[in-house]
Parts: sequence; structure tokens; C-alpha cells
Amino acid sequence: MDLETARGKISDVDRKLVDLLNERARLSLNVGAAKRQWLKEQGTDGEPEVYVPGQEKRVFEKVRGLNQGPLSGESVCAIYREIMSASISLQSEVTVGYLGPPGTFSHQAALKRFGDSLAYVPYAKIEDVVAAAAKEEITYGLVPIENSTFGAVVQTLDTFVDQPSVKIRAEVYLPVTQALLSRYQLSAIRKVYSHPQAFGQSRRWLDQHLPNAARIDVSSTAKAAELAASENYTAAISSEVCASMYNLDVVAKDITTAKDNTTRFFVLGQSSDNPTGDDKTLLMFTVDHREPGALCGALNVFAKHKINQTAINSRPSRQRQWHYMFFVEIIGHEQDANVSSALCEIKSYCLDLVVLGSYPRQSY
Repeated sequence: MDLETARGKISDVDRKLVDLLNERARLSLNVGAAKRQWLKEQGTDGEPEVYVPGQEKRVFEKVRGLNQGPLSGESVCAIYREIMSASISLQSEVTVGYLGPPGTFSHQAALKRFGDSLAYVPYAKIEDVVAAAAKEEITYGLVPIENSTFGAVVQTLDTFVDQPSVKIRAEVYLPVTQALLSRYQLSAIRKVYSHPQAFGQSRRWLDQHLPNAARIDVSSTAKAAELAASENYTAAISSEVCASMYNLDVVAKDITTAKDNTTRFFVLGQSSDNPTGDDKTLLMFTVDHREPGALCGALNVFAKHKINQTAINSRPSRQRQWHYMFFVEIIGHEQDANVSSALCEIKSYCLDLVVLGSYPRQSY
């Protein structure tokens, strides 16, 4: 096939693609209208959920199965991400809050989950994102929950203690590669800004290459880049994306200790999704610390009902000194029969029990 013929055939395919994309968009609008009608028949006020992670997961699995190449499964899913993002924006005005400023890993994770067609709102602190989601000032919020190298993001856990009404709708995994950004050569750097998580993920490199530079915590890696761009003899640990955004040089690439460094995020909203058959649930509870074996008894309930626990963390409850709130992530959905039975039984061991949400389990 010669060049002009190939280009002509591509033009024909493009016309068909545009028609099909608009046909799909119209069907998406029909879905939104059907949801609103169903809510009206149920006597429920408000807008229907436009981001349904269980359905999204099924769509991605389906298109991967239909794909026969030469495009990779990842490429096809990336295309569908933007198709679905555009469809969501047609159904409703959706705003997504994240830990800003623009360029943070939270921003990148939000774009990975929701695509380019929605409105994004940066917040200065994690607690501001969670509070905005709880008050419905935004449609959804996205916050980091843990890193594979440095562990739990305690600011997010502490905020759940203060805002227990918010619900987790989905989880997002983002590979994270830290870089050292500056306007100066390595030998001239006297001060480094970054988020505590980023410092933890790159501590070994800093100990070796900048052992005497002051390390100053800030609210986000993008904020660190912003400061490094305005101060002398200063650097930031941030993503390479921020280098171009803040006119900084990449002094050193990939300075993370673990090369498979990954951060997990939660998508927050007003409710959780329905069961998919492959879900997780995050619980928050306290026990009577004066009662011997109270925590052990609570955790044994999960074993009794054959429920696997994937993570457990604790944070001060702030109710009184040396009293802790426990966060336990389990496999299963709140509505699953065995999980529902376990939650009823575990209440006898708990002073407080909050289901923070159930969400589809995502692959890394």
C-alpha cells in the first residue's frame, strides 16, 4: 500500500471513529438520564453517581479482552480512560480535589483515574481535600494513603478520624520516581525541600550525596519545586514533571531507594460502590484498652469468618492519652455475607466502629 492510499484509509477510519465516539457519548447521556429517572422514582433527591469504579473496571477488562493488537492493552485502556472522562463530563459537572499545587503525584494520580475532561481543584493540605469531599464542595477527592517504601500516610489516617463520614469509592496505584530538581549544581545545594514521604523514599540517596544539606518538610512535592525555583542554593525532591512546570533542572534522576516505588491513593465521595466480587473494605475502630485481649478478639473475628486482612495501622484517637484508633483493611465488601456477619460480631469488641468504605480491588 502506498503512502497516499494508507493516509486515505486512515481518514476514512477517523470519520467512522468520530461518529462512533459521538454515538457512545449519546448513549452515555441516556445512561445518566436513566439514573436520574430511577432516583426520582425512588423519591431520592440529588444527582446520581457518575463515577462508578466497578463498572469502569469491567469496561477495562472487557476492552483488554477484545484487543487483538497491535496496540497494547495499556494503550487501549489509556484511550478508553479519556473516552470515559469525556462521557462523565457530559453527564454532570464533576470536580476532583487533590493535594496541590499542580504537578504533585496526587495530581498525576487524579489524572490517571479521571482523565483530562474533568475540573480539578488543588488544595494545600490533605485534610482540606477530605473536608471538601465530606462537605460536597467537590464531587470527589483523591488523597494518598500509603507508599510501598515508606508506609502509611499518617496525615490521611488522622483526617479520617476527624471526618469519618466520607466514603472511599476506589483505590489508585501510581508508580513514583523521585528526582532532585534545582537551579544549581549538586555541590552548591545547601537546602532541600520536599514532602516527608518523598524524603523517606529517597533518604539513602540524600545521605550519600547531600548529607549536610538541610531537609525541610513542606505540604507537597510540587510546593517543594515551587520554593526551589524561587530561593537560592535550594533544591526539591519532586517528580520530573515539575521540572518543566517550575523551570528547574533535573540534577539527579530516580533517587528513590526502591525502584518499584509505588503510592496508593483513595478516591473519596459520599458513598461506596456496589460489590464487584473482588473488593476491599477499610474499617476504623477502637477497643477498650483496659480489657485484656480486646484487640486480639476483634481481629480473630476476621479469621473466624475466613476474611483476609491486608493492612493494619494505628493512630492516636485523640479521645484521651495512649488510646488508639485502629485501621484494618480486609478483602471483601461490606455487603458480602461473611463481611456483614463479621461486622455484626466485631461490634462486641469495639467501642467505636466505622466502615470507611468498600472499593474494587485494583491491580498495581
